Amino acid sequence: MRTPAVVAATCCLAVLTGCGTEDQAAKPADGSSGQPPTAGPAVTGLPQSDEPVELDPAEFTAVVTNPWFPLEPGTRWTYRETTEDGDVVRVVVTATSVTRRIANGVTARVVRDTVTLDGEVIEDTLDWYAQDAAGTVWYLGEDTAEFEDGEVTTRGGSFEAGVDGAQAGVIMPASPEVGMAYRQEYYEGEAEDNGEVLAFGQRAGVPAGQYDDLLQTADTTPLEPDVLEHKYYAHGVGLVLTIDKEAGGREELLSVTEVAPADARLAGRTSLGEPY
Repeated sequence: MRTPAVVAATCCLAVLTGCGTEDQAAKPADGSSGQPPTAGPAVTGLPQSDEPVELDPAEFTAVVTNPWFPLEPGTRWTYRETTEDGDVVRVVVTATSVTRRIANGVTARVVRDTVTLDGEVIEDTLDWYAQDAAGTVWYLGEDTAEFEDGEVTTRGGSFEAGVDGAQAGVIMPASPEVGMAYRQEYYEGEAEDNGEVLAFGQRAGVPAGQYDDLLQTADTTPLEPDVLEHKYYAHGVGLVLTIDKEAGGREELLSVTEVAPADARLAGRTSLGEPY
């Protein structure tokens, strides 16, 4: 997953006007103050911090159907992100038809996440997700590269569960409840994101449309203690809005479309030196 400064359903949804402040963009459906409850212990069974987990590959599938984080191959989510520096970038996330067997034995769905600024690729990432038998979506690593003038400047943050002590994490619980806290990823010093379920019933207006009954989460990382992101997920769609609470950046869903089978593959793309 991209770091919070540049954060990681059908087309023709109506384009709405800009959302303005977060109070305008994300509110509880019941019209309350919008302050999400934060009480509640971490739920046992979800990975925490650097604790190791043993995953049985037989209990996992690359078919990700969790309604809060669906990854139907050929689906493309397009976002507009305003960074903390004021740049406006385009983020295109595609659930590909490609799968990859991760070092820990789990077969994962490959999702491509490409960021462009003024038409130039500045970041290109392959993320790996799989769903367990209960419906929880696990994050198994990423192959990421940042670019400047067409040249790779860093691959920092890349990791693969089962390699060099890296551990899988959870991106979306099977049945999320307020107070659930979990590790999203763990590779010491490189990828240590955590998530927590904050609230349900939120609302958000983004260019793709107006969404109700959203799931709200908080993303943090001990590597950047001041960073706090609030994310809003729509049932059956996935992520529709991300707000960087510290820097003020926003990532808004523009559209969700279906792409041609050929576009859902990764011709010529390699991962950690391994061709697909």
